[in-house]
Amino acid sequence: MTPTRTLGDAEVFPIGLGGMPLSIEGRPDEDRAIRTIHAALDAGVNLIDTADAYSYDESDFGHNERLIAKALRGRRDGVIVATKGGHTRRGRAWELDGRPEYIRAACEASMLALETDVIDLYQFHRPDPKVPYADSIGAFKELQDAGKVRWVGVSNANVEQLEVALGIVGLASVQNQLALNFISPIAKGEVAVATERGIAFLPWSPLGGIGRADGTAGVSPVARAAEAHGVSPQQVVLAWLLALSPAVIPIPGSTRPETIADSARAAELTLSGDEVQAISAAAGMG
Repeated sequence: MTPTRTLGDAEVFPIGLGGMPLSIEGRPDEDRAIRTIHAALDAGVNLIDTADAYSYDESDFGHNERLIAKALRGRRDGVIVATKGGHTRRGRAWELDGRPEYIRAACEASMLALETDVIDLYQFHRPDPKVPYADSIGAFKELQDAGKVRWVGVSNANVEQLEVALGIVGLASVQNQLALNFISPIAKGEVAVATERGIAFLPWSPLGGIGRADGTAGVSPVARAAEAHGVSPQQVVLAWLLALSPAVIPIPGSTRPETIADSARAAELTLSGDEVQAISAAAGMG
């Protein structure tokens, strides 16, 4: 039986799907994008991550949410869709808006785009330095109290911000970057807080970022483990992340059915203690 992890009060497959690459520059055509989402579902994935700002530009705002909603028609049962609010697009630039009134409006727009009356997991996309963090998080708590949001999460938050948020609402998730080439959440304690508090930690860009996944093969202990287990280097990296904490649920992005199916198989891969230690050392955690 495939192991599961916990998000809120639900069990989820250990690997999720990050939807961002399906909607930004260089995205695949809609048919391939939908086949990629369906391949994730077929592999057992039941957590799909998106955001209203995942789009080519301002005129395309909400593209990824609409795409996911279309792909899930008739297949929504048991699938948790996580989206985010607080980023805006001006032209093709990424900007921030953490004002409570904006968050409330963004939630309504995301509900419409996702074709739902309750968002499974609604996350504050990124702190807005112009708005007190507690004010922004308070808006998410109000949305949860109003029944429009099942769970609340945060993204790109440091330990201090996590503590502020936890003083306002029961967090289900924190979504920060974590990869072989970016271990700051380990060093600075965000993964430790999530683990101690029973909060799901959702690494974004777990394979190093768009177009960089192939670089994992260049890390010697990753390559050795991949050869030893007869799997891809990407599977090894995802299995390594899973081994770091029971709170970790990586959400690799993908633009092809084959790559998300391969990533999902990391849920069944168990690395030895020596392999985990060697990869951690190569990542700078030694």
